[in-house]
Amino acid sequence: MERERLGSRLGFLLLSAGCAIGVGNVWKFPYMAGQYGGGAFVLVYLFFLIVLGVPVMTMEFAMGRASRKSPVKLYDELAPKNSKWYIHGYVAMLGNYILMMFYTTVTGWMIQYFVDTARGKFVGLDANGVASAFGDMLSNPIAMGAYMILVVVAGFGINSIGLQNGLEKVTKVMMLALMVIMMVLAFNSIFMEGGKEGLEFYLLPDFQRMKEIGIGNVIVGAMNQSFFTLSLGIGSMAIFGSYIGKERALMGESIRVAVLDTFVALASGLIVFPACFAYGVEADSGPSLIFITLPNIFNNIPMGRFWGTLFFVFLTFAAFSTILAVFENIISCSSDLWGWNRKKACVINAILIGVLSIPCVLGFNLWSGFQPLGAGSSVLDLEDFVVSNLILPLGSLIYVLFCVSRYGWGWDKFAAEANEGKGFKVAKWMRPYMTFVLPVIILILFLMGII
Repeated sequence: MERERLGSRLGFLLLSAGCAIGVGNVWKFPYMAGQYGGGAFVLVYLFFLIVLGVPVMTMEFAMGRASRKSPVKLYDELAPKNSKWYIHGYVAMLGNYILMMFYTTVTGWMIQYFVDTARGKFVGLDANGVASAFGDMLSNPIAMGAYMILVVVAGFGINSIGLQNGLEKVTKVMMLALMVIMMVLAFNSIFMEGGKEGLEFYLLPDFQRMKEIGIGNVIVGAMNQSFFTLSLGIGSMAIFGSYIGKERALMGESIRVAVLDTFVALASGLIVFPACFAYGVEADSGPSLIFITLPNIFNNIPMGRFWGTLFFVFLTFAAFSTILAVFENIISCSSDLWGWNRKKACVINAILIGVLSIPCVLGFNLWSGFQPLGAGSSVLDLEDFVVSNLILPLGSLIYVLFCVSRYGWGWDKFAAEANEGKGFKVAKWMRPYMTFVLPVIILILFLMGII
């Protein structure tokens, strides 16, 4: 069966960026920057994005493009005969399923907040009212389940149309709209009265505050965020590598995707921090920033309902772009393993993901007594821990070792594939770093995540 191809380079870049750009950029990045000292954190984050994220992404793209297979089958094409590398292909596939078991629910929250804000549900509520609205949403399994199913059906529905006509077309429109909405929101935030202090907090490095928090903590936080923001280790990037031609060298493409991903993360801060400072709200209020803090701000600003609705459209697009990309990964793995056509893979996986996502929905209400990671934790926390702390870092480590080791694909084959085409190439001097230093950094990240 002829491998499908993406229609354009822009489609490839926006799809890869769409997969990387998710809730982590828009939700996690601003509150982590808030907690870890603003501008100082941003600088360290950018450093690790270049030395950690870009090399691993280049390796994933190269493995996908050389094999022309999904993550579950790429080792069959590239690994030496009788080696055991292929086991990771199945773990990567499993990682995609577990990620979607909770990401569908979180994306459902974004859509629900978009609908509620547009309907004016938060208008006139005080701070406690807004906080209890979030609690009410979590305690209602029927509504939460309905939004989760909407996400699953819409995602697989778009992917079932085809790679170019469904996934690529919709992602292009969504990502370009996301960029425009983001700039409009950032512009509005920056010019709020009192927003200047928020910009200073965010963009000016404050090394004194970095010392107070602990330089080690800031470095670990930035390293974690730079690594996890790109969704590396489960073949999310390998799949798009398998759909592109050889016209471009892959390190240059990785840098472009990382730049797009960072642009969205940084712009999210430009939206959040000026607004927080303008209304005297703590910028480091953790994950509740999005669902409790910001709706309070929108209640107090001129045209707040409009800006709030626009903000949750932005969040929905960011989350849904990841859903579409990972669903594509799952469809491709199913097709490679069992020979299903695209429509059949979509129908079966839509039912499967819908059922598998139910525990996450129930974990906040009917099953809230189940607290797997200690008091206050939920099913979502457990699923997130398995993907973020185990499967992503270990998967990335395996990809790196496979590309640099003579027992795997080997440096020469990796470099030859990555450097085919025009653009920024993997240089010879990078070999010692990628062979000896990069695996150690990833291993340290993994161990810290476990601790």
